[in-house]
Amino acid sequence: MITKKKLLKIALLIISGGILIAGGVGFYMFNKPARDIQNTKTDYSYEASQIVNEYLTDSQKANNKYLDEAGNSKVLEISGTVAKISEDFNNQKVLLLKSANDKAGVSCTFTSETNSSTSTIKIGDQITVKGVIRSGASYDEDLEMYENVIIEKSDIVSNK
Repeated sequence: MITKKKLLKIALLIISGGILIAGGVGFYMFNKPARDIQNTKTDYSYEASQIVNEYLTDSQKANNKYLDEAGNSKVLEISGTVAKISEDFNNQKVLLLKSANDKAGVSCTFTSETNSSTSTIKIGDQITVKGVIRSGASYDEDLEMYENVIIEKSDIVSNK
């Protein structure tokens, strides 16, 4: 027969074990290294207008193509003409790749480590950028304007 004292000890052991396992998993996930986008093999290479048109035509199909089941993006290389150079609130460079006749473009956000690679880029340059997709192009009816594809963790692959 199990006494209350023995039952309490077993319950405390099980709870302690659960806390240790949860703590270990949490510690592992917190210290997991970030994905190294620039040294990862490229999954798709496109012109900026191609990926924009793909999202404007069928965003669900495009999301299924570029995102895995966990929502992580495939690694993309996007080529295009630099239409705008700006900086976000984190002092990260943002390049907009867009042709004059496109409805939307591809906004590429660089990291603090890759910002320096944009120093020689000028508006009108033909470049190829490698990164991961954050969101696709869409039309916002409230604002009556097109939203750009957003690529983050970007770096320049080539500057022609």
